[in-house]
Amino acid sequence: MKVVATNRKARHDYEITETIEAGLVLQGSEVKSLRAGLVNLKEAYVQFRDGEPWLVGCHISPYSFARGGGHDPDRDRKLLLHRREITRIGAKVAERGLTLVALRVYFKEGIAKLELGLGRGRAHYDKRRALRDKEQKREIDRAIHRKNRP
Repeated sequence: MKVVATNRKARHDYEITETIEAGLVLQGSEVKSLRAGLVNLKEAYVQFRDGEPWLVGCHISPYSFARGGGHDPDRDRKLLLHRREITRIGAKVAERGLTLVALRVYFKEGIAKLELGLGRGRAHYDKRRALRDKEQKREIDRAIHRKNRP
């Protein structure tokens, strides 16, 4: 599995409760750009239209050697999921006010995949608390490591 891009800010801004793997409908030049690592997931999220999931806000830069100018870098891309998953996730997003956020793009057995995170947005004070807890855990781990060192 070759990871192309990750959205590190997503785990900071959202409390991710579940992850889902989805396929992407891409054009040829988009696949080439992904392999070159020319993707930005910072503002990417999933929106449901007519019962189908679409990736919105993902920027895949045009491939420089593509014929005819390549592709539109900011177009919405359809996601490939099983029907059961679509209905289950769609119900959660609509009912509970959860959001589907793009976490990372990777190639699995030569096929482009997208890892989605189902989560709720964090408030500013929750973000600070999460950072504080993370720092405290890091300090505890350092102290334990120093104590166990010969």
